[in-house]
Amino acid sequence: MTLTVLDSPASAPAAQAPAPMRVRNHAELPAGFRGTTSGETSKPISTYTALLAKVRDAGLLERRTGFYVAMFVGVTLLLAAAVTGSVLLGDSWFQLLIAASIGLIFTQYAFLAHETAHRQVFASGVTSDRVGRILASGVVGMSYAWWTSKHTKHHGNPNTIGRDTDIAYDTVSFLEQDAVKQRGLSRLFTQRQGYIFFPILLFEGVNLHLLSYKTLFGRKKVDKRWHEIAMVTARFTIYLGLIFWFLPVGMAFAFVGVQLAIFGLYMGSAFAPNHIGMPIIPESSRVDFLSKQVLTSRNITGGRWMTIAMGGLDYQVEHHLFPNMARPHLRAASKLVREHCTEHQVPYTRTTIGQAFGTVIAYLNRVGLAARVPFDCPMAAEYRPR
Repeated sequence: MTLTVLDSPASAPAAQAPAPMRVRNHAELPAGFRGTTSGETSKPISTYTALLAKVRDAGLLERRTGFYVAMFVGVTLLLAAAVTGSVLLGDSWFQLLIAASIGLIFTQYAFLAHETAHRQVFASGVTSDRVGRILASGVVGMSYAWWTSKHTKHHGNPNTIGRDTDIAYDTVSFLEQDAVKQRGLSRLFTQRQGYIFFPILLFEGVNLHLLSYKTLFGRKKVDKRWHEIAMVTARFTIYLGLIFWFLPVGMAFAFVGVQLAIFGLYMGSAFAPNHIGMPIIPESSRVDFLSKQVLTSRNITGGRWMTIAMGGLDYQVEHHLFPNMARPHLRAASKLVREHCTEHQVPYTRTTIGQAFGTVIAYLNRVGLAARVPFDCPMAAEYRPR
């Protein structure tokens, strides 16, 4: 049985949920799933419109620009404090602590760029893109155009094979069909990828910057290409120039290495719990909007401090259902969403950060087992030349 994703939510009343669906080689879609097979003509039913009306009536779609201004000022003051601390420390290996803190601060700027791009801060799309581009390219050092293109595809089809670029193979195999293709050292890595996943996030910061430059200098069309090239290049020139001018060469390299490692680890750790290990939707499937977004997303418990630490990504379900919802409203919205999901028997996932990380590791290791298949096939073992 396969599914075909709908591009937009339907407003018809809820239909009876089918029996639990089994998807071989992937996380299972639970009994609360609403969908149709590729051969069926009827469309899956969505109750999203009713939920959206409740959320809008509660005033939870109103923007909170003041909150984001305060967040930006707070993060910028932290950056200023880190720079001041670095100047006062001078030629000291304690500078690496400053480097780690700057890695955390740049990630907070990345969260603000993410929320600005989602129109959570400004009603104007032009203003949102302008500010988002400055934050992403000018401050964080990532291509805004590359990220928004990739992230838009993810939001439209989360955990959907062939449509969500976040589960496409890139060092890590998120699908068994990718794991089984690996050879040599890649195969050995894939077999243990769950245990290695978080350590390799230490290199994700470098990867994000390289992918940005690769996109900006690539042949595909890039919106505001030269604006972004100028901003990203100016950002690195100023940032690296100051570090290598102020610190001894060896310490400067260590400083940049620590900053990039912490940035990559923090970014990856904030995004990894959101969808990894949640149900995978086959490419030829058809799923109503609410079910598609809720079943493939995982919320992280932990209260307001967790929301600050994850930039609002701890409310991943609500973020996917209402991408332009401001961070301060996510907590109140989650209550309405949970009630709605309970009423319509749509499984809603919440877990601690530790449990989420454990699930991520277990899922990636389970996928990685597919890389061992050629060695475990009895027929292949029997007829293999000796």
